[in-house]
Amino acid sequence: MVELLQGILHLLSRIQTAFTWIYKYRKVYQVTGIFFTRRFPPAKRNHKYAVLVAARNEEAVLGNLIDSIRAQDYPAHLVTIFVAADNCTDRTAQIAREKGAVCYERFDTEHRTKGYALQFLVEQIRRDYGVESFEGYFLFDADNLLKEDYISRMNESFDAGEKIITSYRNTKNFDDNWISASYGIHWLRTIRNEHRARSVFRLATRIQGTGFLFANEIIRDGWNYTSLTEDRALSADAVVQGYRISYNNAAEFFDEQPVDLRIAMRQRIRWAKGHLQAFRESGGKLLWNIFRRGSFMSFDMLTVIFPRSLYTVFKRIVSYLIHLVLIYLSGKHFGTVVTATWNALYWVLRGCLSDMITAAYVFLMEHRRIKRMPWYKMAWFCLTFPLFDLMGDLALCIALFTKVEWKPIPHNSNVRIEELRREEPSGQAKARAGETHAS
Repeated sequence: MVELLQGILHLLSRIQTAFTWIYKYRKVYQVTGIFFTRRFPPAKRNHKYAVLVAARNEEAVLGNLIDSIRAQDYPAHLVTIFVAADNCTDRTAQIAREKGAVCYERFDTEHRTKGYALQFLVEQIRRDYGVESFEGYFLFDADNLLKEDYISRMNESFDAGEKIITSYRNTKNFDDNWISASYGIHWLRTIRNEHRARSVFRLATRIQGTGFLFANEIIRDGWNYTSLTEDRALSADAVVQGYRISYNNAAEFFDEQPVDLRIAMRQRIRWAKGHLQAFRESGGKLLWNIFRRGSFMSFDMLTVIFPRSLYTVFKRIVSYLIHLVLIYLSGKHFGTVVTATWNALYWVLRGCLSDMITAAYVFLMEHRRIKRMPWYKMAWFCLTFPLFDLMGDLALCIALFTKVEWKPIPHNSNVRIEELRREEPSGQAKARAGETHAS
């Protein structure tokens, strides 16, 4: 019995070590992201775009998004805004039309995800305009706000031949509380640790919900991503098909984050369930590409969608329980139980410390683009950021055993892009212009 349990512990440890080594190549991304990102040359021509927005009861914020699109320094006649008013019971559709958007109303309570709303919207565009009437399609959430040069910057990437491009996701309510701050740090962590380097190495990074552009060929056969996390499904499927997902660091938009713990946890569970779905749907195909084509990009994306944290949590729980059984069988005193408990907590505390350091790093590197706030707030947000990742681990465990339904996140921040511009740290534009790039 003892030998069997010790063998299981040894096996779990070996698997964990293997994962650690497999993911070590990402350290190159982290170092690269400190110094470099990809810069795109000025566009030779302006392309024609459609903007897709799936909105459910978003009367409080939709108008501000449309206003920020209308205020772009890009030719207005080349941008058409389409809104899917999805099962709305408020003035969302009315506001969309008053602001000059083309609005289609959808009423289907059975198929409730954002992906289904986008599928509906694309089909309406196909019927009334033709998908190829537009060269590219932007996708935004109703609570987003765009900087005035956003489309111009993304057009540079598109004109350079990129087929799928994501962008710099900032947070318009960063300092509301530790929850919104944690989301903001999370998005910027991904930019620093993943997006910037992958853009330099011409690899596929991941789409994160909103604020991205794709060529019309991506939806030539319709919008096929209707899972709980359509962004993760699109990212994985795009790489399976041989597309890379580029990143434009100069194209910046703002997103509203949850401030309520219950709502945040519900969202994290949905993300976790959707990530599991994406792995189930595309994991095997990516693995096949690795062996059939020798595709490092497929390997890289497989490491993104693989639920590694689920195994880590499983391993820690099982290891702790086995240690307790071994202690019981050996007849050792209570102090050994304390030691085993401390060993289990050590890895949790180590992860928390790493998250705190990461948060401090984000504030340091992105201070020119993060909303001004007192130093003690930043310190507090660094201390509380580990809770965000612990929530993610818990959400993944819950999602594994529960049925999850898509529910909209309420957005109530009525801030306009002009107000965010006034709150920018001084010297931001100058500092950004002097940033080191890799072309």
